[in-house]
Amino acid sequence: MRVRRGRRPRRIADTGLAAERRPSHHVTMSAAHAGVDLAPLPDLADAPTTPAELTAEARRIHAASVRYWSAYPTAAFFHRPAPEVWTAADQVRHLTKAIRAVSQGLRLPRPVLLLLFRRPDRGSRSLDALRADYKNVLSRGGRAGRFAPRPLEAADETEAGRARVMGNHAVAVEAFTDALGKWPDDALDHYQLPHPLLGKLTVREMAFFTLLHNVHHVHVAERRRAALAPQR
Repeated sequence: MRVRRGRRPRRIADTGLAAERRPSHHVTMSAAHAGVDLAPLPDLADAPTTPAELTAEARRIHAASVRYWSAYPTAAFFHRPAPEVWTAADQVRHLTKAIRAVSQGLRLPRPVLLLLFRRPDRGSRSLDALRADYKNVLSRGGRAGRFAPRPLEAADETEAGRARVMGNHAVAVEAFTDALGKWPDDALDHYQLPHPLLGKLTVREMAFFTLLHNVHHVHVAERRRAALAPQR
C-alpha cells in the first residue's frame, strides 16, 4: 500500500454499529450507490461446533460474502460518504486484518499458548451467548483500534486495487480454515486467545467470533448502502 510522504495516514475509526447512530446529515447521497442489486446477505443461523463444521461454515460465509461484494460497482466499493465512515473496501480490509491475527494465534504451538495466555478457567460460551456479548460491547462504543484499515491512496481505488483487496481477503480466509482445521475438537475448549474487546476467548469462541464478525460487517455495509441508495 502506498502512502503520502511526510505524513503517516491515520486509521479510520469506524466501528460499524456505533457509527450508524450518527445523524443522517453526516452522510450524503451518492450516485455510486444507485441501482445496485446485491446478492443475498450471508447469515449464521446454525451453530457449528467441530473444526470441520466451523471451517465449512467459514468457507460458506466467505462465498456468500464474495457474491455480495462482487455486486458493488468499483466506484461504490471504494466510495466514502463521510471521512469517518468506512467504505465497502474498508470493511473487507478490516476483516482481513482481523482474520490474519486469529490465524497467527491458531498456528502457535499449544505449549506457547499456555505460556502466553494460560488455560481457560471456564467452559466455552455458546454461539448465541457470544453473539449477545459482542453486540453488547459494540453498543457501548467498542472500537476496531489497531484493526481499523488505513486509508487507501486514490491510485489504489481501481479494478486492480479491488482485486488485491478481495484476493488478500480470500487468502486470509483460507489460511484461517487451514489453521483451524488442524485443531482437534477437544482442544478448542482448553486453550484461549486474547480479543481486544471481549477479553480472552477459548479457541472455539474465537472461531465463533470470526464467523459472527464476518457476517456483522457485511450486514453493516448493506445497511449503509441501503441508507444511501435513492428510493425506487
